[in-house]
Amino acid sequence: MKIDVHNHFYPMRYLEELAKGSRCATITRDDQGRMLVNYAGDYNVVDPSHVDPEARIEAMDEAGIDMQIISLTTPGVHLEERERAIEISRVVNDAMAELVRKYPTRFRAFATLPMQDPNASVAEFERAIKELGLVGTQMFTSVGERTVDSRDYWPLYELAQELDAPIFIHPTSPPGTEAMADYRLAALVGFCMDTTLAASRLVFSGVLEQFPKVKFILSHLGGAVPYLAERVERGWLAFPECKSNISKSPVEYFKMMYLDTVNFDANALMCGLGFAGPDKLILGSDHPHQIGGIRRCAPAIQALPVSEQIKEKIIGGNARTMFRI
Repeated sequence: MKIDVHNHFYPMRYLEELAKGSRCATITRDDQGRMLVNYAGDYNVVDPSHVDPEARIEAMDEAGIDMQIISLTTPGVHLEERERAIEISRVVNDAMAELVRKYPTRFRAFATLPMQDPNASVAEFERAIKELGLVGTQMFTSVGERTVDSRDYWPLYELAQELDAPIFIHPTSPPGTEAMADYRLAALVGFCMDTTLAASRLVFSGVLEQFPKVKFILSHLGGAVPYLAERVERGWLAFPECKSNISKSPVEYFKMMYLDTVNFDANALMCGLGFAGPDKLILGSDHPHQIGGIRRCAPAIQALPVSEQIKEKIIGGNARTMFRI
């Protein structure tokens, strides 16, 4: 069973809400008539699979993907006004739950939370899991000036641990986006750096020490975490402030997190596998974004020089265990 854990869906009701008015996004059309969702530092071209479940299932069938754990994508709701964000989060989560009910063998869904209001996020997270049957939540790497390690979010992590509900860490346009305005660099480079920064903050702040059972999933093969973990560990050995909230090497905390496989280069995948181990990699495609790869994600794993048992874990077994499928 092939389970794609990193992919994105726009409920039409979400796009309709953005079209009514948004403080962080605009809806336009390009010269080909395609809908564009524009936000700081980047934009998304809306593919039929972003909005049409039948088109998505057709793409999944062509790629041999049995199930997807769907999530909203950028710009999310976390930069909207507080009350508006709470309202749109409920709209999105209700729509995701409806989609799962209609196609129960093909989809599960992550919740969307109004992260600018941590208390409202806890309430909506609990509603999404207990009442709607969603399987976890997506969390962006930063929300305005508030980072993922903020003490304001610790009640959310406490609830995630209590409910055994995974948290999918997804990047957004990082600080300094003005230096990434050309060549789509915010998405190509900035996203991966933002994931790496968020993971490091989760480690050094003590979040994983305090909440060791929370299943954090890092996007895009963990950004640069597998590559930079040794350097981070040297910092822990050298700098007293890096020891203030944790009791063991940062590498040990990094290895508690899961990495999705949205990097289709064999050498990079082997680096991620060597770092995280076969039980901590889960399949991802980033479908249906322009740089997604629904047809490449599973073949990239199947081509690795590892055992069939390891391939099966990455392609579906680990996700089946995590989401109790």
